[in-house]
Amino acid sequence: MAAQSTLRRPEDPILVFYNHYAALLRSRLKRMSRAAKILATLSLAVSIVFGGAVGVKWWRRHREEKERGKRLVRRNSGLRGKDGSRMIYVPYRSSTSKVTIHPTKPTTFDAHRRLFLNPPRVAGLTDGKMTPQIPPPQTKPGLNLAFLHQFLSLLSIMVPRWSSKEAGLLLSHTAFLILRTYLSLVVARLDGEIVRDLVAGDGKAFIWGIIKWCGLGSFASYTNAMIKFLQSKVSIAFRTRLTRYIHDLYLNDNLGYYKLTNLDGGIGQGTDQFITQDLTLFCASAASLYSSLGKPFVDLCVFSYQLFRSLGPLALTGLLSNYFLTATLLRRMSPPFGKLKAIEGRHEGDFRGLHSRLIANAEEVAFYGGSDMEKVFLDKDFKELKRLMEGIYSLKIRYNMLEDFILKYSWSAFGYLITSLPIFLPAWGGLGGALELTDIAEKAGRERGRMKEFITNKRLMLSLADAGGRMMYSIKDISELAGYASRVYTLISTLHRVHADAYYPSRGTHPELYSLSDVQGTIHRGFDGVRLENVPVVAPALYPRGGDELIENLSIIVHSGEHLLISGPNGVGKSAISRIVAGLWPVYRGLVSRPRSVGTDGIMFLPQRPYLSIGTLRDQVIYPHSEMDMRDSGRRDHELSRVLEEVKLGYLPDREGGWDCRKEWKDVLSGGEKQRMALARLMYHEPRYAFIDEGTSAVSSDVEGMLYQKAKEKGIRLGPDGADWDFERIGTEKEKMNVERELRELQEKLLNVEGWRARREEIETQLRKVWVEGGEVLDPPAYQEAKRELVLEDGHEVRTDG
Repeated sequence: MAAQSTLRRPEDPILVFYNHYAALLRSRLKRMSRAAKILATLSLAVSIVFGGAVGVKWWRRHREEKERGKRLVRRNSGLRGKDGSRMIYVPYRSSTSKVTIHPTKPTTFDAHRRLFLNPPRVAGLTDGKMTPQIPPPQTKPGLNLAFLHQFLSLLSIMVPRWSSKEAGLLLSHTAFLILRTYLSLVVARLDGEIVRDLVAGDGKAFIWGIIKWCGLGSFASYTNAMIKFLQSKVSIAFRTRLTRYIHDLYLNDNLGYYKLTNLDGGIGQGTDQFITQDLTLFCASAASLYSSLGKPFVDLCVFSYQLFRSLGPLALTGLLSNYFLTATLLRRMSPPFGKLKAIEGRHEGDFRGLHSRLIANAEEVAFYGGSDMEKVFLDKDFKELKRLMEGIYSLKIRYNMLEDFILKYSWSAFGYLITSLPIFLPAWGGLGGALELTDIAEKAGRERGRMKEFITNKRLMLSLADAGGRMMYSIKDISELAGYASRVYTLISTLHRVHADAYYPSRGTHPELYSLSDVQGTIHRGFDGVRLENVPVVAPALYPRGGDELIENLSIIVHSGEHLLISGPNGVGKSAISRIVAGLWPVYRGLVSRPRSVGTDGIMFLPQRPYLSIGTLRDQVIYPHSEMDMRDSGRRDHELSRVLEEVKLGYLPDREGGWDCRKEWKDVLSGGEKQRMALARLMYHEPRYAFIDEGTSAVSSDVEGMLYQKAKEKGIRLGPDGADWDFERIGTEKEKMNVERELRELQEKLLNVEGWRARREEIETQLRKVWVEGGEVLDPPAYQEAKRELVLEDGHEVRTDG
């Protein structure tokens, strides 16, 4: 047995290869010189050492990256790149994952602006007489050139280049769609073979066909799952691209988020509806449309060719004619789903806006007891939305009945007619008809062949009918996509207009006075102070209307070391100055000079209503900086504690649970605490100049004076605090004289205190008397004697019982 096993080992191919390789290696080593052997050994040692060093370095860097990611995840922070990019870390399984966010380049906005602000006239988005309005009133969402231009413009954002991630996902999706079509063709042939073997009674071939069917089915199931998975990935990728693009336009130094609703008015008050819901529906519909159009189109081409070979040119002509007639009929009978979707989205946004408004003002409504009135508003808006949706659903019912009858039953009946051509008209039946003419003598064998061909052709016809049906169903999907595309295109067009200040009057007309197309003023940033020269104070109106002039001409200047107080009645425009200097309102005429931004040499604005952001207690103090900005600047938590002590809020960290505590701060802090928190931000950033717009109205007078004194000690120039205007320089000789005059007036009033007290006692004595008819005076009642009185004792008021 041992001899036999020894003889069999060389027959093993693995052992033969191993022995041959070992012998070859030994022979080469014998021929190598000593120097070559030493050099090879040294090279191997160096490669091992170098590879180990590289591996250790990579492992350390990977471990440091994980630790830094965990630390930044706990702090909800990230890292900034030199190119403006931002790296954030998100939890992933037991570790973290790094995500790099690149901002949109200004050159990209410039390249896209012509697509959204200057569309071609053939697209129907402008009439050539006026500058393009957003959206133009004559444009209706639907299957037209306007939709094509809108979709291609949005596609240039969603797929910016062929080497992008989105292009790779679309390519992978396409590969799986083609693979699914090929599998459908293989399944159709295998189905025919299984039925043929079953009719013929060939058990062995039948079982083998079932095995192939199960194997093919598992692979087809994987393919179908990957198609759905990639469709969702494409949808998320599209939404990510568009959301980041919109955020870069919406949240920037140009204050697009403010001007979009307060100055432009192109999309009304439903910006959140556009960004959250409409954008999501558009991306999901676009990704779904690619799948619902891509695979059916490939199926139509492949299956039509296969049926042409099997059934002949007459069958192909009938199929093409059927497609054309069906598409024409459904196109004419289809309701305007795109327009209806756009209207439905607008009503949904209005209804959602009413609920958001109620939530934001819940306390005020509760104080007034206005729940009944708010219920009337909500019910009225919901009834309008309900009436619209019921109308849409009634249209869909009638259209779906017609669609199902044509695409399912009519096409199935037509498919049976087409598959019968090789049998009843063999001369026109293609390859199947040729087999019928040649195999007439072999009747029994031909019946099995007919069965196989019929099952295969039927499977192809069903797949073809399904593909054609999905193509026809896509008409409705495209109409809905047109509605979503119109709203997203409207949003981005309006953002581009706000970002570029692209406001122009109608051609042949003059711009309306103080409209956004009539802005001629200049803003100078980098000035050491605040200066307004010949600037009209105008409350702007929504474009294209003109604004309301509050002050015709205003000129003021505040240098370093000076303070300015602006006082006056409500509604005359005291807050308008801060809005103009901050850039919220346009400078229609004149010159505005100001520092650059928040910082040591910058300017900071404190509005009337303190804003408390989402985040930790630390974030409330350092806003608008993040914790990452605070750490990079070398600031620490103990400095924040000192800042809170300066504004009399030093108890907050202990009361609320530390700096990392997260709460709904607008509900936790009182009115005075909110205003002092805003002043804490001022103390933290220490700008050179600050605009305080009634920022201490809820703070007691003694604390208010102390806060202003702290700000002045830090070198912060203040102004303003609060149709007649009154400007007063703080700290001047005139102000000191006014204070001394007020002190003298108070001293004179204090000298008359004794006379006022005597007069008060006389009045009280007269009020205690009871007069009756005839002029007689009665004694005071018993309860009057027993009630509590105020007596003056040692110069203090003390309560005693009578």
